[in-house]
Amino acid sequence: MTPNLTASAAELARLMAAGELTSEVLTRSCLARIEQLNPALNVFLSVDAESALAQARDIDARRAAGEKLGPLAGIPIGVKDNFCTTDFPTTCGSRMLQGWTPPYDSTVVGKLRAAGLVIVGKTNMDEFAMGSSTETSFYGPTRNPWDTERIPGGSGGGSAAAVASFMVPLAVGSDTGGSIRQPGSVTGTVGVKPTYGGVSRYGLVAMASSLDQPGPCARTALDAAMLQEIIGGYDRHDSASIDQPVGDLTGAASAADLSGLRVGVVTELGGEGYEPDVLARFDEAVDLLRAAGAEVVEVSCPSFRYALPAYYLIQPAELSSNLARFDGMRYGHRAGDDGTRSAEEVMNLTRDEGFGKEAKRRIIIGTYALSAGYYDAYYGSAQKVRTLIQQDFDRAFEAVDVLVSPTTPTVAFKIGERMADPMSMYMADLCTIPSNMAGNASASFPAGLSEDGLPVGLQVMAPPMADERLYRVGGVLERALEQQWGAPLLARLAEKEISA
Repeated sequence: MTPNLTASAAELARLMAAGELTSEVLTRSCLARIEQLNPALNVFLSVDAESALAQARDIDARRAAGEKLGPLAGIPIGVKDNFCTTDFPTTCGSRMLQGWTPPYDSTVVGKLRAAGLVIVGKTNMDEFAMGSSTETSFYGPTRNPWDTERIPGGSGGGSAAAVASFMVPLAVGSDTGGSIRQPGSVTGTVGVKPTYGGVSRYGLVAMASSLDQPGPCARTALDAAMLQEIIGGYDRHDSASIDQPVGDLTGAASAADLSGLRVGVVTELGGEGYEPDVLARFDEAVDLLRAAGAEVVEVSCPSFRYALPAYYLIQPAELSSNLARFDGMRYGHRAGDDGTRSAEEVMNLTRDEGFGKEAKRRIIIGTYALSAGYYDAYYGSAQKVRTLIQQDFDRAFEAVDVLVSPTTPTVAFKIGERMADPMSMYMADLCTIPSNMAGNASASFPAGLSEDGLPVGLQVMAPPMADERLYRVGGVLERALEQQWGAPLLARLAEKEISA
């Protein structure tokens, strides 16, 4: 049979388990879709069709032999290009790592392989995950399949766009300040930032180690839940890994209603600066949660107002330390090594040539914030604000079970529109940053379309290790919207012809 590439991963997996579809046929269809659309959208930085088909045939053979396979075995998946992979280059969207292939797999990739998912390639991203639009990639911007003149979010716009454009049913990303959720919001997909430590960071190229968190990108709440159950769990290689069970996320995503659930609307994440269409879709989504049985109240988290400036001290500070290793001496790009220059000169030339403008900006900010005489005034003060944000979350979760807000203040903006104004770019992550600062679970679910036909997302935030609450809310909202629309939101995109 010819597979329906707009179907959910769960449905495609069901068809394979029933013998009505093979992984090889599905993978060939996905590869053909990538070949057709990637020149226009610039979603995948590397694809290995031969390897993907070999993986798919192996899964089909094992299934035919009666082997018990995982629930998503045979499903093609894209991997953000900052996860180490032994069979694909890991460039982090930077010239600094152009062509570099790691000697080991990240834990997330290892779990994907063990579960039988078919890795077809690596997806585009902002350079070293620094950006909110996937425009800072050395390899060019990714385009939003809803409108190819607009951004797909960042830093993981490639993963979100791969799922939204039906190139692959699933992808994985990393979230430091909203890099899974914000792309999810502007592409009409589901993006989840699990509890910090809930999914291993081992083999994820570090940007800001106390903030980075891998997570799933999908089209439905159930698909994301199934993927998180595979990649989540304890890993001794990650010092921040939490030694607790992942929980029944798929069961939560299938919950019938929200009876007994207390939902808090964060008053600080709305109002001035938010587009009217975003606020309208948010209010409509909250009404649907209320109709599903949730008790909705307003909650104040006053320290959230300071999350953005505090984040842009903590994140660059950690980044400047993590990126110090890219100096042209050990691996990656090297410039000026003609035998006439000192090691220091080669390092300077390498970093000047290897890093883009945004990377240099944040390295300089971070180095300054950590320098003698300024550490306490900047980095130390930002960490105090981080504590206040965590305390705001703690107080809020004493009163409610989950918090909700718009995922982004605006819909997807046009490519190039904010590149000359870093502050306006940083504002795209205004709603998502608090959860990274506190380490709690957070997700974005589609909430409808703007008057211009662009996706809007609802952000759901839950306490640490209460990730199942995200999926309960997201699953109920998804079904309520489908009932209103008569089809999933992405069905509107499936009707459009994607071209650049």
